[in-house]
Amino acid sequence: MKRGPRGRRLTASAWVPWLFVAPALLLFVVFKYLPMAKGVQLSFYDVRPFLGNLWVGLANYRSVFGDPQFQAALGHTVLLAVGGTIGSVIVGFFLALLLEGPARSLWFMRSAVFLPVVTATAVVGEIWRLLYYPTSAGFLNTILSFLGIGPLHYLDHTGSAIWSVMAVTVWTGGPYNMVIVLAGLTQVDRGLYEAAALDGANTWQRLRHITLPALRPVVTILLTLAAIRGFRTFTEVYVLTGGGPAGSTDVWMTRIYQLGFTRNEIGVASAAATLLFLVTVCLTVTMQWYQRRKEARP
Repeated sequence: MKRGPRGRRLTASAWVPWLFVAPALLLFVVFKYLPMAKGVQLSFYDVRPFLGNLWVGLANYRSVFGDPQFQAALGHTVLLAVGGTIGSVIVGFFLALLLEGPARSLWFMRSAVFLPVVTATAVVGEIWRLLYYPTSAGFLNTILSFLGIGPLHYLDHTGSAIWSVMAVTVWTGGPYNMVIVLAGLTQVDRGLYEAAALDGANTWQRLRHITLPALRPVVTILLTLAAIRGFRTFTEVYVLTGGGPAGSTDVWMTRIYQLGFTRNEIGVASAAATLLFLVTVCLTVTMQWYQRRKEARP
């Protein structure tokens, strides 16, 4: 008799958290998951507004794979993803090492460094577009003029535009990675550093044999999140170059935007978006599998 009311109380209390989460879940379903499902559905159709959609099967996917512009955009996307991921992880790691500690002054520095993350990406892109101004009056070119260099055409040259965009992605992603590394550093036993110092280990040896092994799970998370951000890069490219010059910075997301909103090829754009989603899922699953395999090793 006592177990019945107790079981009912447990069941009722278990529903309470879901009641608080329900509004957010409803918003996610209506504004994210249902549109995603609709996008997957449209990828199999020739979308004709007001005329009725025509089933085309995998024709839209074949169009994506056979489009030379998509192939070039894929190469640019991979380059930005790899370069931006490695660069932002390295920058975030060293920022975390510089700003790690209990001093109160470091809290202000961390907040200042973290500002690019909380600033709208479009605003960041517009600021960097002004910094990259290609004449001698531009901010960066003014600095380079003191060194006898320039003026450089950062975004107006096909050979430098992709690297200029990559620098912006590293600048915006580094502080985000810094916060994750800082959280991981709090789990490192300080006694290990003291013992290593007593044994004569220098700073590099302590970093290599204590800090890096302790941060291995954190690095996996960083690489996964940074790679996903890299493959989904859009706003920086759209604001800085719009995919130019001559398509040298055209990425997967800008191609999707151009097809869907400029050329009204919604079916092909939906197929490209579905492929990007599958790549993201595969990347996440692979990184999680690798992490679990590393943890399972003795």
